[in-house]
Amino acid sequence: MTRINLFRSKPFRTAPSTLDSVAWGKTNFDKTNFDKTTSTLIFAGLLIACSLTVGCSSDKPKPVSSTSQPPITQPVTTGPAPSPAPPVLQATTKALHKKVVRKAPATVTYTDKTFGVSFEYPRKYALETGDAATELVSSSPIPMDFVQPGGVALAAVALPESTYPNSDLDSAFFNVSVNKTLSAEQCGEFSVPQPDPTVPANPAVQAKAQLSTAPISKLMIGDMELQSAETNATQGPREEVSKYYHVFQNGACYEFALKVATTGPDTASAVETTTKRIDRDEVFQRLEKILATVKMNPIAAPEVNAEVKTNVQPTAAGTPAQ
Repeated sequence: MTRINLFRSKPFRTAPSTLDSVAWGKTNFDKTNFDKTTSTLIFAGLLIACSLTVGCSSDKPKPVSSTSQPPITQPVTTGPAPSPAPPVLQATTKALHKKVVRKAPATVTYTDKTFGVSFEYPRKYALETGDAATELVSSSPIPMDFVQPGGVALAAVALPESTYPNSDLDSAFFNVSVNKTLSAEQCGEFSVPQPDPTVPANPAVQAKAQLSTAPISKLMIGDMELQSAETNATQGPREEVSKYYHVFQNGACYEFALKVATTGPDTASAVETTTKRIDRDEVFQRLEKILATVKMNPIAAPEVNAEVKTNVQPTAAGTPAQ
């Protein structure tokens, strides 16, 4: 056992010699043991310092190496996706579709299946049939120009008043009539006496009748040959020029008439009018366009004695002997 003398006294030494003495009772350490102990403590301190350093450094994010590169991916090439139409454009397109209006044909076709006649006329013109057509035709000084009575008005097309505003035009229309009592020869004649080119005209007769006529002529419409005549009738300030065309078809005589009537100024009125005189030739050209579209279709002839045939009893080929 080592004895520690805490109160050992030694002779007084200088300051450097005190370094070799150790307080707290442990004495006589040699220099070799001191060096080993010191080295061990230093090594332990270094280990502790290194462990602390490594622990602290592990908490921090590792820096990305500048030499590492991200993998390169090949871009996938695809066709351009169809871009939808902008909403504004779609809305505009729909609006345009709504505004589109189908225009009606400029002309209308009239067809009478009973008599097999048809023609075309402008949509703006007024079509009259039945009693209305008869009333319009009867307003003319010469309603029909058949050589014998029995004519029936089928249809009439009148120009609207707005065609010639502020003019002296009283009426202008095209009408179709038929007379089933006439023969083919009678269909080529007219009720108004036509002037004979070989006989000079009698002014007294013309003044009494207040009619003037033109010689009969012919007109071809398609494969139809029509006989035509022209009359001019005057009633006071009203003057009417009429052109009649006859053709025999389907066992009847058909008449197509073009009529233009004008009213002259009223001499009894003191008010001065500013009406314009129309050009009759121009009005007739409008009506002649309707006449050029006339078509005659064959009609089925009615069966004769059909009822009688159905009542006839069939006869037996032979009668047995009684």
